[in-house]
Amino acid sequence: MVQLIPMTDSEFQKYLRAAIEDYAQEHVRAGNWAPSEAILNSEEEFRQLLPDGVVSKDQHLFSIVDDSTGATVGMIWFAVRSRGVTDPYAFVYDFRIYEEFQRRGYGRQAFSVLEEKVKEVGLDTISLHVFGHNHAAIALYQKAGYEMTNIHMTKKLAD
Repeated sequence: MVQLIPMTDSEFQKYLRAAIEDYAQEHVRAGNWAPSEAILNSEEEFRQLLPDGVVSKDQHLFSIVDDSTGATVGMIWFAVRSRGVTDPYAFVYDFRIYEEFQRRGYGRQAFSVLEEKVKEVGLDTISLHVFGHNHAAIALYQKAGYEMTNIHMTKKLAD
């Protein structure tokens, strides 16, 4: 089984460098951002969401640690958000199982433990976003009981 351990500042700094790059590339791949502006856009979004780093208000960043080995196998980040007048909910901003630990059940375990963490902060709903081209993540989330609530579709037209 895994534990979700609060991320340290040094773990956060290492995560942030990779996350900014990865997030920029995901937006380029999805056709949302031009490559020339992607890094700046990504940096700005992270700056807005995490102005105080790992201790930013309503942001919960965890390292995913294997109980039996003590190895850090990934990370997960959720925030407390609300939609207008609806009750607050948890929104998963990022989730990663490091490549050398993938396909060992850590993802399902992490999402199971995440539910406990979300309940601890008084929330009863978890939402997330996944890029449409990320089929492995979609399959994992569906196995964990997540349902699609919105689907945006795009068709590129030939000149």
